[in-house]
Amino acid sequence: MSDPLLRELDHYVVLEPGQGERILTAAETLLWLASHVEALDDPPADLADLADPAARAGRLIDTACELELAPGCSIQWFAVRLEPPG
Repeated sequence: MSDPLLRELDHYVVLEPGQGERILTAAETLLWLASHVEALDDPPADLADLADPAARAGRLIDTACELELAPGCSIQWFAVRLEPPG
């Protein structure tokens, strides 16, 4: 996420296969993503140097919007603004 305004967002839309979209707070999104990262047998190479699932989830929030859990099975998250900037 290169736009600094995106870092101020407090909510994310999360998408999982077989489930409807959900809106989570930033903290809930980190926990949701950390649980998925923790369940991976082999984390992506760019996350392997990070010590724990929370740190890995934080890096993903800052640098990506999709994580492949298995071939052809991915989760996605997108920052959203629920109210106009004030």
